Amino acid sequence: MLKISGLTKQYKGQNAPAVANLDLEVRPGEIMAFLGPNGAGKSTTIKCITGILPYEIGDIEICGYNLKTNPIEAKMHMGFVPDNHVTYENLTATDYLNFICNIYRVPVSERKERIDELAELMSLTQAMNKPINSFSHGMKQKVSVIAALVHKPKVWILDEPMTGLDPKSAHILKELMRRHCEEGNSVFFSSHVLEVVEKLCDRLAIIKDGQLIEVMSMDELRDKKSDLSLEEFFLSVTDSGFDGESYGSEA
Repeated sequence: MLKISGLTKQYKGQNAPAVANLDLEVRPGEIMAFLGPNGAGKSTTIKCITGILPYEIGDIEICGYNLKTNPIEAKMHMGFVPDNHVTYENLTATDYLNFICNIYRVPVSERKERIDELAELMSLTQAMNKPINSFSHGMKQKVSVIAALVHKPKVWILDEPMTGLDPKSAHILKELMRRHCEEGNSVFFSSHVLEVVEKLCDRLAIIKDGQLIEVMSMDELRDKKSDLSLEEFFLSVTDSGFDGESYGSEA
C-alpha cells in the first residue's frame, strides 16, 4: 500500500543526504513503526511521503499511485497526522473539518455522520462549534486526527500521533489503528513511545543517519534479541556507546 524505492533527499548546503537510498514497503493489513533518534531522517522521510518536501531521487507509491506523476490520486488515499497539528485556527472545528471533507471529496450526505462519530470517539463533541484557537494542545491534536481519518483513507501516515492526547483518546486512536488494518488497510507511524510500538505494531523499521538499518517483524525481533526489550534493542543499534548485552543482563 505504501512503497518507497530508492528515496534520497539532500538539503541544500548539506554535505550528506538527510535520507539516502531508502527502500521500504508497508503491506496491506499491517501497522509499521518508523523509529530513529532525533535527526535520523524520520521527519524528512514522512514529509517526502506526504508531498510536503520534494525529492530528487527515488519513487513513492500510495496504493499504486506514483506521488510524482499522479500526486492528487496518491494523496487522496492517504491520511496524515503531523507532529505539530497545523490547522486553520480561526475556524471552528466543524468548519475546518468540513473544509477537509471538501478537499477530499467526501459526499455531503456522509460527512456529518463521519465527523460526529469521530468527534464523539475523541470526546470533542461539545467543542465542535468553538474556534480552534481556543483549544488546548491536546484538543488541537484530536482535530488533526479527525481530519486525517474523515475521508477514510487506506494508508495512514502518523507522525508522533499520541503527542498531547489524554490516555482515553490515545487508547481510542490505537484501537482505530488496529481496526483500520484489520480491514486490509495500512498504518505507518513514527513514535518515541517504544512501549506503544512493542504492543501495537506488526513490523518496525529503524533509521539512523539517513540510512535504514533494520526492518523486521516483532516476532523476528523476539527471536533475534530474546534477551532484550525493544527499548534496549533500539539503543543497541542506534547508539554506538550502548552495550546491549550488559544492559540486558542487568535488567
